[in-house]
Amino acid sequence: MSVIIGHHAIEEALKGKVAGSTLYLIRNSEKAVFPLEMAAKETGKVAIRKVTRAELDKLCGGQEHRGAVLVTRASDSKAVGGFAKSVGVKDFCKGLKEEDNALVLVLDGITDPHNLGAILRSCDQFSVSMVVVPERRSASANQTVLRISSGASAYVNLVTVTNINRELETLKDNGFWVYGADMDGDSSYETKFSKRSVIVMGSEGSGMNALTASKCDHIVSIPMNGHIDSLNVSVAAGILMYEYRRSNPS
Repeated sequence: MSVIIGHHAIEEALKGKVAGSTLYLIRNSEKAVFPLEMAAKETGKVAIRKVTRAELDKLCGGQEHRGAVLVTRASDSKAVGGFAKSVGVKDFCKGLKEEDNALVLVLDGITDPHNLGAILRSCDQFSVSMVVVPERRSASANQTVLRISSGASAYVNLVTVTNINRELETLKDNGFWVYGADMDGDSSYETKFSKRSVIVMGSEGSGMNALTASKCDHIVSIPMNGHIDSLNVSVAAGILMYEYRRSNPS
């Protein structure tokens, strides 16, 4: 069983018309949840139940639900709990054709789930093929990430690995060039990103791990003229994804 909260995340999950799912709505629902109820009815496969606020709170572990919770059977969905079923790095590389372009985002030490959710939302917009996060020192795929991503988590391949440096070597062996983000790097605006690129984002405080930085083929920075010394990591990630697409529009 998978529990999905957040109106945008529920909307995206309902597009899958998952048989056996149940949409729980608070009794005397406000108009905000009416579109969700209609979308569930249109699938013809999703049951609708009106319950008390206490029952909704229990379903989602006390998290903010805004009057709606979708419960799905994970085995019937392309997305488990609102997250796309992941494909590992090796299998992803095996599935690439020789002529395929691809953008992979590696997050080294991004611990704030709000940042991870915002990054996934940008990843969906810029057609990122895969996001790689480490098991340790990283935000995990939870309901906060799901909610902040506004449903994008259902479309982005998010992979958790034990050793990101080993996965970087696998990607490099399959034709990827690795670009690490750092304030002392070359201008991203003047960088021509490879058709197969990995962008590594470090934490806002300490940046990339030293070993991870040593795996990068290029270090890039975002030209800035402001008074503070850095951007929020989700904003910086979005800018670098855009720069990749500017170099590789197709």
